[in-house]
Amino acid sequence: MPRIVSLIASATEIVHALGAGDQLVGRSHECDWPPEVLRLPQVSRPGFVTAGSSGAIDRAVKERLRDALSIYEVDGELLGSLEPDVIITQTQCEVCAVTPADVERAACAVAGRDVRIVSLEPNALGDVWDDVRRVANAIGLPQRGEALVNALRRRVLAIATKSVQLARRPGVATIEWIDPLMSAGNWMPELIELAGGRSLFGETGKHSPWMTWEQLVAADPEVILVSPCGFGIDRTREELPRLSTRPEWPALRAVRAGRVVIADGNAYFHRPGPRLVESLEILAEVLHPETFSFGHRNSGWVPVK
Repeated sequence: MPRIVSLIASATEIVHALGAGDQLVGRSHECDWPPEVLRLPQVSRPGFVTAGSSGAIDRAVKERLRDALSIYEVDGELLGSLEPDVIITQTQCEVCAVTPADVERAACAVAGRDVRIVSLEPNALGDVWDDVRRVANAIGLPQRGEALVNALRRRVLAIATKSVQLARRPGVATIEWIDPLMSAGNWMPELIELAGGRSLFGETGKHSPWMTWEQLVAADPEVILVSPCGFGIDRTREELPRLSTRPEWPALRAVRAGRVVIADGNAYFHRPGPRLVESLEILAEVLHPETFSFGHRNSGWVPVK
C-alpha cells in the first residue's frame, strides 16, 4: 500500500472517498476534510498572513508574486521523513494550493526514493472526474476510481434532469473574491447551468475573471452567491459590509428581492473534488427552492437578510 502525501485539499478528499484515507501520511495546511486528516503532519504553510481581510490577502499574494516568491512553502525535512510513495499536487492555480514547483524546491528531501508525483489540473467538471481516476490509478485503485466517478455523475445527472425542465433560469453572479471583485470561472458556470441558472460572469474551463462594480451593476443579477475562495460562512459574513455598504448595492435586483446568499467557499465550490456535487446541490436549492431541497441551508449556505 503506497504512502500518500496530499498537498491539495481536494485530493485529500478524493483519497478518502476512494476508501484510502488510512494511506495518507501527510497533508497540506488547507486539508481539513474529513476532520480526521487534521491529525496528520502538516507539510506546507502559506508564505503570508491569511487572517486579514480579502483586500489584505490580495495585496500580500500580489506582493509575493511581484517579488518572484513562492506563495506556499513545503517543509522538505518533514516531507522526507514521511517517506511518501505518492505526492499529489496541482498545476491549476499557483495561488490556490501548493504546485509542483513548490514540491521541486523540497525535492532533495525525497531524493533517492522512487516517488510518484501526481499533478492535478481541473479546469472543468469533466477534468475533476479525470483527476479522480488519476489519483485512483496512482494509488492502485482504478476500479474504485471508476465506481466513484460513476456515483458522482449519477447524482449530477439526477439534478440536471430536473433542472432542464424548469421554465425559469435566473441570472447568477458568483463573487469568488470580495476585494477586489472576482467572479467564478472553471467549473462554476457549468454547475450553475446544471442547477438551472445562467452564469452571468466567468466561462467554463477558464480561470476566474476579475469583475468591476460597473459590470455587476450592468448585469443586475437575479441571484448573487457570495462565496470567497477559502472563506467559511462566518468569515464571509464579516466581510459582507465591503459589498453592502457600496452605494450601488441596494439597487441591485438580487438585493431588492432578497436573493443574496453566502455560501461556504472553504468547504464547497472551490475544491475540485467529490464535494462539488454537494456544491451543485446547494446551487439547486438556492436557485429553485420550490423544486430542490437537500438540507444544506444554514450549514452550506445562508440567506443574507
